[in-house]
Amino acid sequence: MNELKIQKELRKFAKKRDWVKFHNLKNLAISINLESSELLEIFQWENENSKFWLKKNTKNHIEEEIADVMLYILRFADIAEIDLEKACIEKITKNKKKYPIKLSKGISTKYNKLKR
Repeated sequence: MNELKIQKELRKFAKKRDWVKFHNLKNLAISINLESSELLEIFQWENENSKFWLKKNTKNHIEEEIADVMLYILRFADIAEIDLEKACIEKITKNKKKYPIKLSKGISTKYNKLKR
């Protein structure tokens, strides 16, 4: 497994606080979802063309929430023994087949509805 430096830091962080007992895959998956929802909440009532997210306080809030999501994903992958880089590269390879440029360029249609 390709272990990341930040995963080692998270492991130490959890161990020092005796939180390892709470870090099971179910709890971490729930936490990923909750933190993702907190990120989404920032955008909830904003106009999609607004640049509100460029305001310093808002951008800081977004950075904190996205970091929370990423840290839980990293912790989940560590416990599940998932090589994140390998998993992501494999997924990109699959997506290249599902979304060939010729059929998907410039459109957001789901792969199973692309005109083949």
